Amino acid sequence: MDYKSKYSQFIKSEAKRIGFLSCGISKAEFLEVEAPRLEKWLKNNAHGEMRYMENHFDKRLDPTKLVEGSKSVVSLLLNYYPSEIQNHDAYKLSKYAYGTDYHFVIKDKLKQLLHSIQDQIGEVHGRAFVDSAPVLDKAWAAKSGLGWIGKHSNLLTQQVGSFYFIAELIIDLDLEYDHAVTDHCGTCTACIDACPTEAITEPYVVDGSKCISYFTIELKENIPSDFKGQFDDWMFGCDVCQDVCPWNRFSKAHNEPLFNPHPELLSMTKKDWEEITKDTFNKVFKKSAVKRTKFEGLQRNIKFLKD
Repeated sequence: MDYKSKYSQFIKSEAKRIGFLSCGISKAEFLEVEAPRLEKWLKNNAHGEMRYMENHFDKRLDPTKLVEGSKSVVSLLLNYYPSEIQNHDAYKLSKYAYGTDYHFVIKDKLKQLLHSIQDQIGEVHGRAFVDSAPVLDKAWAAKSGLGWIGKHSNLLTQQVGSFYFIAELIIDLDLEYDHAVTDHCGTCTACIDACPTEAITEPYVVDGSKCISYFTIELKENIPSDFKGQFDDWMFGCDVCQDVCPWNRFSKAHNEPLFNPHPELLSMTKKDWEEITKDTFNKVFKKSAVKRTKFEGLQRNIKFLKD
């Protein structure tokens, strides 16, 4: 066995030990297929007010411009599917935001993985990324065989579904590279048919500026009144396209204690949400990704659903 396969196998088994669902590896190079897609998406203003998507175009498509000397992109998946979901009479929260903010949880795991690589293999340099830098997570995960990009533009994996986070280590080590898997969406259009705001404008293309997650998290101004009555009670994020996807029949509950929700969260009713105080918000969402929308943002979203 040559050193590349030996190191690759070590990284994959270590990733599993640390708690990642799976791990795939790609050569760090320019994402040729993604370049025209990203350009068109931005040109169509599908990113709405998310102006940061326009920045670092070159770095987004080429990890060697982002991390000097990089040779490999190690993509990792971490399951967040909950064992229990919210009370049915409640304003809804995307499942990924039930527990501790994933940025902290995953960053720790990525640091552990990088330290293990350095201990075992020697001087390896690189950087860890969790959805906070110009890295096209889904494209890299698909390139490294962890799944295919579904018609709702999320990564999908057979036997697993799509309720997982994607993260990367970009490192200066040559490794054995994985291959992309085939698309298994077939003729299914469940996600397109179910999207409450018709944000999936064509298979594999999402107009981010029409997505409920965009309105409830990214948009800082008032939500346009044309969308009244279309939010299906989602107050932070939206899981509709994932909930209806047949592949998510295979989702299994995560085993990461930090992703467990605050005990109060699952039992809160619409009335509780409407009367939520700043203290309760701070208590229930102490280390949560929901803090991103802030107390006032969540109140705005609830008011939009209620009125």
